[in-house]
Amino acid sequence: MKDIIEYTNEEITILWKPSLCKHTGICVKTLPQVYNPRERPWIKMDNATTEQLIGQIKKCPSGALSYKLLK
Repeated sequence: MKDIIEYTNEEITILWKPSLCKHTGICVKTLPQVYNPRERPWIKMDNATTEQLIGQIKKCPSGALSYKLLK
């Protein structure tokens, strides 16, 4: 498995580090329309605004999710 998996749209790249993920489910509970671990890809970025994504990523307790802005 890769160390970092990237999901990108026109404004932001979400970086997911599976090895750090503690599976607390905060991402799924906060933005269930974006994060669905039963689907592939499991992150559907188009279902939230960039601001919503950043707000949720900042709540990730393990640091498995981070981001970089493209604009």
